[in-house]
Order: sequence, then C-alpha cells, then structure tokens
Amino acid sequence: MTEKPSDKTSNLNDKKNRKIKCARKMRDIMTTYYMDALTARDNKETVAWITSGGPVEPLIAMDIIPVYPENHGAMIGASKMGEDLCTKAEEMGYSPDLCSYARSDIACAVAGGGPLGGLPRPDMLICCNNICGTVLKWYEIQARRFNVPLFILDTPICHTGYTREIADYVKAQIQEYILFLEKATGRAFDRDKMKEVGKLSLEGQLLWQKVLNTTAAKPAPMSAFDAFFFLALIVTLRGTQTAVDFYKELAAEMEDRVNRGIGIVPGEKYRLLWDNLPVWYSLKWLSDTFAGHQACLVADTYTSAWCSSTRYVDPDHFLDSMAEAYTRIYLNIGVDQMAAQVLEMIEFYGAHGFVMHSNRSCKPYSFGQLDIMNIVRKKAGIPVLLLEADMVDPRNFSTSQAETRIDAFMEIVKQ
Repeated sequence: MTEKPSDKTSNLNDKKNRKIKCARKMRDIMTTYYMDALTARDNKETVAWITSGGPVEPLIAMDIIPVYPENHGAMIGASKMGEDLCTKAEEMGYSPDLCSYARSDIACAVAGGGPLGGLPRPDMLICCNNICGTVLKWYEIQARRFNVPLFILDTPICHTGYTREIADYVKAQIQEYILFLEKATGRAFDRDKMKEVGKLSLEGQLLWQKVLNTTAAKPAPMSAFDAFFFLALIVTLRGTQTAVDFYKELAAEMEDRVNRGIGIVPGEKYRLLWDNLPVWYSLKWLSDTFAGHQACLVADTYTSAWCSSTRYVDPDHFLDSMAEAYTRIYLNIGVDQMAAQVLEMIEFYGAHGFVMHSNRSCKPYSFGQLDIMNIVRKKAGIPVLLLEADMVDPRNFSTSQAETRIDAFMEIVKQ
C-alpha cells in the first residue's frame, strides 16, 4: 500500500516531536570544550588527564582543563574507530584482553587518529582507581610517555560499608592531592573557589538525577541511549555553571515532554533496565532493535553512577565529604549493594526486564553480573538477558547472535 502524503506529513511531525531539542546545544558545548582543550597550550593553560570517576572539582577550582581519555574512548567507539586503534595497540604488544578504552587511548597517543586526531598533551595525570585497577597501569604508561607527574588516589573497595580506617586513608590523600596540584602549577589552592565549585558540582549532579528520574513517567520522555549521550557533560564539566545551566534546560524539556505525553519510543509497551557501559559502536542498532519490540530502555546503572553518591556530599564541607562520595560509587561497592541498587531501580522505573551487557573490557562491571542476575530473578521476578560484547572493540560483538537473543528475551518479556 502506498503511503498517503498526509501520512508522510504525520510521520515527519511525529519524528520531529520526538527529537530532543537540547541535543544540539549539548553538541555545541562539547565542541567548545574540546576546542578549548586542544588550544590550551597556545593559550598558556594547563591540561590534566583524569579518570572518569576521579575528583575533578579541585582541577576546576585551579582553572585546570580536565580531559578524560575514557570519554575520548567512548567517542572512538561511537565513531567506529575502535577496531583500528585496538589493533594498533595489540601490534605494540598490548593484550587484546585489556580494556578497549585503554588500548585505543594508548594507540591514539602514539599514532594519532580518532575523531579528534588525538587528545591535547597533558601537563599532569590524575588517576583514581574507584572504577577499576586497569587505570593504574594505563596512567603509568601515559605518564612515562609524556614525562609528566602522576597523582594516584587509592580508594579501597567498600564491600560492606565505609569504615573509619577507609575514611581517614582517603581523606589524607585528598590533602595530598591538593599539595600535588599546588606543586604542579606553582599556585596556591583557592579554598573559597573550591567551595563554589563544590556547590555547583552537587547542583549539577542533582539536576542530572532529576533528568534521569523523568523516565519513570510512562511513556518515558527519553531512553538510556539518550542518557548515554547527555552523560558527557556531567562527566567533563562537573562543577561548572555551564553544566548546571544545561541540565536545568534539559530537565525542563523532559518535564515538558512528560506533561505532553511525548515518549521517545513510539507505542512504548515494555520497559527495560540496562546494566554496564554502552556498546558504543552499536547504539543505533540496539535502540532500533528494542524499539522494534515497542521496548524502551528507560534507565541504566551506568549513567546514574555520576549522581548516586550525592547523599554523602556535604555542600558546606565539600572537600571533606568528597572522600566518601568518590569512594562509595557504584563500581566500588560490594555485589550485594550493587544488586540492591538495581532492585531499587527496577521498582522505581517499573522495568519489565533487565538487560546486562557482559563487557569483555570492563571486568569490575562484569565479574559480579551472574550473582546480580540470580538476585534479580529471585527478588524481582523479571527476565534477564546477558549480552556479550565490548564497549569499543566490535570484534567481540555478533549482531546476528545478539538479535536472536534479544528476540527470544522479548518473547519472554511479552508473556
């Protein structure tokens, strides 16, 4: 049957209404951010490479431009450049079992490439192991390559809780971190400015949580795939007015979509929760495949990690409370606590199923997944799908196998 002109107009209007307007502004902000970082040396500004879960606020307070190799890795994956760069790293002698963010970044630093043609040269490196242990060796390699100072913040895993010994240990390192920055820059740390940055950081995280919470509405105004995109700002510009202003605007747009009943997935019937990092090179395919089943991934454990520790932050004593907030993030707690958070999300977002990305690159995220799967099946009583892939390296993902497993999983969800 031939589509009528009126149907085409209706479909175009429907697609236009579903498009999130803030996406363009987000791209503009990120473009400006990377241009500033890439021209920092010409403008006599200082650049620090920092891990995604690292405490960035002191850098912002010192007017140091933070750059995130992991965020760059996500861009490499999304632009489908991961396989070439990971292969180059392997030709340099690095194992294919290593994290694909690390492999692509290490190769990029030597050979260039990637969507930005490489990251700006760092003046220092800040590494926090609250996300994994790989970052320790990864940052040591890059510190030697660029011959720049490296600061390591060691955050012990909180399997059952946050003890006094852990608190004292991490707080002492926060003070060492400040001394490191003063020595590296030759400037005194501005504690008054730190207070303002701390308040902006907390405000930005709370606004990000507000944005994510809007997907509890039915239909969801955006999906986890959109959250993966909008996450970039809370990672890279946390502690700035830019991030606060943007998330206020995004939250307002999401609330408007909720009030007008605009869902991101046409005819949403099934709601799913995602676990682990995105499969960056296959976001559209996964989004379309689930949407084809009228299923929306309404939330995920990954993007919520950047606002899950706000309960530990004291806005009037940010620097002191920062130790606990950065130690008790999702990837640095025990499996039982992770499962408890997943169960809370399943209930809050009304999820009908749980999709777990068994990520070959990210061992800390993937090791406990079978235990979490069993807990979710037992306590929430919803079906669980385990998809094997890698966040950047497409050699570890089979579209045909994934499609078969998603189809079978959705048949169970629909029962």
